[in-house]
Amino acid sequence: MNLSRIAHPFVVVLVFALVATGIWASPAAEEEPAAAMEKEMVLDPSTGEMVEAPRYGGTITYARANLGEHTDVFYIGGFAHHWISEVIEKLVIGDWAIDRNQYDWRSWDQPFSVLRGALAESWDTPDATTIIVHIRKGVHWHDKAPMNGRELTASDVEFNFHRIYGLGSGFTEAGTGTAGIEKIVESVTATDASTVVFKLTYPDVNALQKIFDWWTSVIYPPEVIQEHGHIKDWRTLVGTGPMELTDVVEGASLKWTRVPDYWGFDEKFPGNRLPYVDEINALYMTDPAARLAALRSGKVDVLGTVGDSQLRSIDQVKSLHQTNPEINTWAYEFRSEHAFAPNNINKPPFNDIRVRRAMQMALDLETISATFFSGMADPTPQAFLNNAKLEIGTPFEEWPEEIKPYYRYDPEGAKQLLAEAGYPDGFTTRLDYLNRFDLNYAELAANYWREIGVEVEIQPIDGTEHTVFLHENKSDGLVAWTSGLTYDAIGQSRSFTTESIWNPVAHDDSEYDALWNAANAAPTIEEQNRLLKAANMRIAEQHWIITGPVGAQFNVAQPWIKGYNGEIRIGEGNFSTLLTRVWVDQDLKREMGF
Repeated sequence: MNLSRIAHPFVVVLVFALVATGIWASPAAEEEPAAAMEKEMVLDPSTGEMVEAPRYGGTITYARANLGEHTDVFYIGGFAHHWISEVIEKLVIGDWAIDRNQYDWRSWDQPFSVLRGALAESWDTPDATTIIVHIRKGVHWHDKAPMNGRELTASDVEFNFHRIYGLGSGFTEAGTGTAGIEKIVESVTATDASTVVFKLTYPDVNALQKIFDWWTSVIYPPEVIQEHGHIKDWRTLVGTGPMELTDVVEGASLKWTRVPDYWGFDEKFPGNRLPYVDEINALYMTDPAARLAALRSGKVDVLGTVGDSQLRSIDQVKSLHQTNPEINTWAYEFRSEHAFAPNNINKPPFNDIRVRRAMQMALDLETISATFFSGMADPTPQAFLNNAKLEIGTPFEEWPEEIKPYYRYDPEGAKQLLAEAGYPDGFTTRLDYLNRFDLNYAELAANYWREIGVEVEIQPIDGTEHTVFLHENKSDGLVAWTSGLTYDAIGQSRSFTTESIWNPVAHDDSEYDALWNAANAAPTIEEQNRLLKAANMRIAEQHWIITGPVGAQFNVAQPWIKGYNGEIRIGEGNFSTLLTRVWVDQDLKREMGF
């Protein structure tokens, strides 16, 4: 079993726990079949290790915990990437060949420096408000009507940014999920067949990352949108990427097929045209137990963030390595998915901060970490952004003394706060819980809340329903949320601004808005971090999030999946894209009886 580079004590505990219980097993330490010894070996430049040479053919099947409604980011933002990542490309992509000691792609904190040109061959910034992009020549649309294999042009790029930002080509309103990026862009102009000029409204220290690599910054076929008015129908999807989406069984599966003349080559092995596999299949499986069973049976090759199907339960990891020690496992930590937020703090009971604080004080995070997570989680209360990451966190011991007690386990104090707020006998509410998170944790939290008189009805919902709750804020209950984030501080913290359509609490807080707006317009990263640090503490002080432990999550893959080292993504939305850069050892798969 392979584990990620250790960054947190609770991951170290996991390693020793698996060794002590006999669960730990390293395929590399076992005797390899004779056939494996004869395989050609090559140097992987990203790890410095000798690996089996890449090979073509075969199929990779992974499980998806969620599906977007359709294929158009204009309407559903990043959720469209569940369908389009292998097909549609952006100006940039993650550098798959980067030294994994420099960046291992198992983090969500993704600096622009680890990206490389994709549809953009290069770019220049002659001044603080101008970006000149040179479009890669020789890139062709798939040979599918109405594009019919024509070459990509700068006008295609101009059209897409006009559409998503509402800046021209018949578009006047920005699409969903742009996170306000359209406000920093004044114009997008194709000055010739291979050059696009972006003019900014004002200097922005994050402009390149926001414009080039945001979830919605994808390049769709203009002719399709002009013909249909949108690109929601997967049958009309045409791209420049390594795969085509060739089959969809509604609510069950998706299939992508290899594009034989794709323009791109493997960044690690530049002589190899991508992709390696003939097909990629995604099986829609909402039940974690069903996903794990499919992995054990060989029906699924990968569970991980490529399908938002990573293992989130320590018990699942222990069980898997008892029954299937040959399966590779990589641990990583990027946020807590054990947090909750009032869906609208303008409605009772959560409009009273005493109620929000009581809900937090009812949770014994120390005991939960020791028992539910087997000691393999950090119980330290977190604000929305991680206390120790991104240079904007404030360690809990440095939080204001007046708010610390509200983040410590104190059920009697919680009951007193409820009584003061007018709920001496508690109340009943609802928790709309995202089905990709661990439902067992929600049930555990509900049991703690019951002890202070609060009855919580748990309603599992899918990603689409969760989005509706965030957009409309109609509930007077709780929604599943996250805390302790370690990535995209400026983009993610925008969620709590008044104007954000992703605001889970529907507040109208001018102080937070002012802090975020100033951070967004900050002239330097240092000034931006200072303002985001204050904004993050504002969230903690107002108790907009009921925080939970930060536990490790796990990507897993069958031993016949080669070239994969537990990576999460290679750019915003490029989760399953990385599967076009790995390959299948079909001989080993057959030897193992699959």
